[in-house]
Amino acid sequence: MDLLQRLSQMLDRPLFPWKKLITGFSVGQYLFEEFLSWRQYQVLKKTKVPKVLEAEVSQDVYDKSQDYGRAKAQFGFVRGLYGQLQNIAFIHFDVLPKLWAWTGKLLLNIAPARFTGEISHSIVFVLSFILIQQALSLPTSIYHTFVLEEKFGFNKQTPKLFITDMLKSNMLAFIIAPPVLAGFLSIVQKTGNQFFYYLWLFVAGLQVFMITVYPITILPLFNKLSPLEDGKLKTDELFVIDGSKRSAHSNAYFFGLPWKKHIVIYDTLIEKSKSEEVTAVLAHELGHWSLGHTTRLFGISQIHVFYIFTLFSVFINNASLYQDFGFVKEHPIIIGFILFSDALAPMDTVIKLLMNIISRRFEFQADEFARKLGYQQELAASLIKLQIQNLSTMDADWMYASYHFSHPILSERLKALNWAPTGKITEEKSEVKSEEAVAEKASGREL
Repeated sequence: MDLLQRLSQMLDRPLFPWKKLITGFSVGQYLFEEFLSWRQYQVLKKTKVPKVLEAEVSQDVYDKSQDYGRAKAQFGFVRGLYGQLQNIAFIHFDVLPKLWAWTGKLLLNIAPARFTGEISHSIVFVLSFILIQQALSLPTSIYHTFVLEEKFGFNKQTPKLFITDMLKSNMLAFIIAPPVLAGFLSIVQKTGNQFFYYLWLFVAGLQVFMITVYPITILPLFNKLSPLEDGKLKTDELFVIDGSKRSAHSNAYFFGLPWKKHIVIYDTLIEKSKSEEVTAVLAHELGHWSLGHTTRLFGISQIHVFYIFTLFSVFINNASLYQDFGFVKEHPIIIGFILFSDALAPMDTVIKLLMNIISRRFEFQADEFARKLGYQQELAASLIKLQIQNLSTMDADWMYASYHFSHPILSERLKALNWAPTGKITEEKSEVKSEEAVAEKASGREL
């Protein structure tokens, strides 16, 4: 504790240039990630099918995959610049203190006096901030869904469904955020310098609760989750999700805790695969459960959360940090946490790299679990089919992949499976439609 107090005093120096420092961190991270994206873009210009996939992937499919990859990369360059300009503008034009002052006045005009304290003010501020961020991201979201994905035949969303999803997401934010924020801020206010212990326990309990209720309360708001019909593939806690109503994407994922697991398969995966291949996918997902991967990742995330809250205790009373961002008279806890998170960005870059290394290792282990069950060829065939269906990147720059990919690239997984080309997948490629794999669930493991 003495060490944390000394560190806090050392950082809380008058006229310390926090605004310049955080802006520099933001620009530095942006330039680093754009450099990695540029390296990957050079790989996406290649015209020759990787040797390991020559017998399985036609030149036409490879060309489409590269086209799709370049289109996404180009969109990523524009979105990255757009986001970086937003960050700089937010800092330069003092958006945070202005929004804090505006939401304070709004609260005074619409709420009784007893609801105008820091907690109520913080809730109104955060909800307003969410709406602003959503409005700013709307153009890129619309373009990604209705232009880029539409161009390559992946989008299944209608404008009505897109708007409905957005309204449901806002509804969840307005329901969940107030009590969570109230709990967060109350703990910090009432537990003094030891708040990070209690805050950590609060967040850990909240995560367990959300993982438990997610499949029965939140997921059904967006997708229909149905038990798999009786048949060869039927097992307990195995569900089919109607992903096809939004996208042609195919995948499967696993989430849960040691005492309760769920394996979810996209309806598009079942439609486009043989039953033996789907069984191989299930074996891979069961490997994650049997080897305790989600439990281990949950434990690692708790260490990360504890480290974040411990460091936050160093910054929470840093007057120079607040003052440099325009908060001279007030030091709101939620503002301190936002600014602290921005200052922590370089360290989180390192954490992201380490987490991806661990995640890729777990994927190899789950593949090996399926191989030992006798599904070597079926799993390889399923992985190749998904690659073709998804138009996923078939090669990657090693630096880009190390930083961004939570899963090994296909060639690495096939090599680890000791797989030999058969040439059979190419013959079946006309039966399936291409698309990119869905993003990894924050609370689960994906194929």
